[in-house]
Amino acid sequence: MKILITGASSGIGRSIALKAASRYDEMVLAARDKARLEELKEEITAEYPVKVEIVAADLSKQENCVKLFEAHKDVHLLVNNAGFGDTGSFDETSLEKDTMMIRTNIIAMHTLMKLYLGEMKKRNKGQILNTASMAGYFPGPLMATYYATKAYVVSITQAVREELRREGSDVKISILCPGPVKTNFGKTANVDFHFKGFSTTSGYIADYTMKHLKQFYIIPRIEMKAAKILSKIIPAEISARILYSVHNNKVKNNSK
Repeated sequence: MKILITGASSGIGRSIALKAASRYDEMVLAARDKARLEELKEEITAEYPVKVEIVAADLSKQENCVKLFEAHKDVHLLVNNAGFGDTGSFDETSLEKDTMMIRTNIIAMHTLMKLYLGEMKKRNKGQILNTASMAGYFPGPLMATYYATKAYVVSITQAVREELRREGSDVKISILCPGPVKTNFGKTANVDFHFKGFSTTSGYIADYTMKHLKQFYIIPRIEMKAAKILSKIIPAEISARILYSVHNNKVKNNSK
């Protein structure tokens, strides 16, 4: 079997690659950072008899997503994981960074999901795992664009699951919704995204994910499961006020 992981050079993507290496015959690891991908390949092949191919590409460019698909159509599991965030007032954050975030978190995810879903439906087998976030269930002042991109991932994955169910397809789709994770995300997003008592490691997220691949909602930690329930109960304006205070405090702490 063959697995394709985007955003594989660090964080959750890298950890999933390490956890999945014993389960697959072939791995395709895609990200921008070629050096980190090469290091990951060496680490995996030193321990597991798996064929690993690295693809250093900027997936915010849609043509690179298409090239990736054309080169590797025979994928059993697509881990649609590439993404990043940013922090600050919506009118003050970089438009260029916002646009790249939308291209990476939404358009790249959408493109690969669409291409691979069609291919998998032809074979009537395979699975797509989209990495969203608990952020996808809430409004996120001071991280507005990031939260909105993850809401897109949540919504489209839920919709496509119902399409597959109605068609009686054997193709599976899942959504990973972690909370705060100790990765390089905070550096990219310009925020200290560590929450005492709630943050976890990418290794734990990866281990939990691989053990629960048959589920649609993959939500590590009971606190995050509770947060998903609360997202349906607490009015959006109240959630926004709470999260503004949380994010504002984290931004201030990060700037010290």
